[in-house]
Amino acid sequence: MPSDYYAVLLALGVALGLGLVIVAMSALVGPKKGGKIKLSPYESGEPLLDTSRKRISVLFFLIAIDFVIFDVEAAFLYPWVLVLKEGGWALFAAVMVFVALIVVGFAYLWIKGGLNLTPSRRFGLIKESENE
Repeated sequence: MPSDYYAVLLALGVALGLGLVIVAMSALVGPKKGGKIKLSPYESGEPLLDTSRKRISVLFFLIAIDFVIFDVEAAFLYPWVLVLKEGGWALFAAVMVFVALIVVGFAYLWIKGGLNLTPSRRFGLIKESENE
């Protein structure tokens, strides 16, 4: 059985070795030109107008985490769809429980204001008026 993997290991070794040789040769033989202006970042040939070290609200990262969580859960549904006929009603019931948990999680996120990007209302710093 291990002899079946020799070809894969050889291909992996050759690819890794070739990659290392290419990077090493580029570092040794490649041009060493540059300077402050040459190595400065630019976009579409235009110099930067502002620094790249801007403060970003944590709320954007929370939204991103929520998106990743629900996206991964949606990715779990695809394999189940492929084997749904073979799985029968038991698999269908398991998928429906999973979907129900996704809906409950999304409803909780919505109720708690996890999709609201205004930080003052999300964390309860400002009470919503009765007129709104």
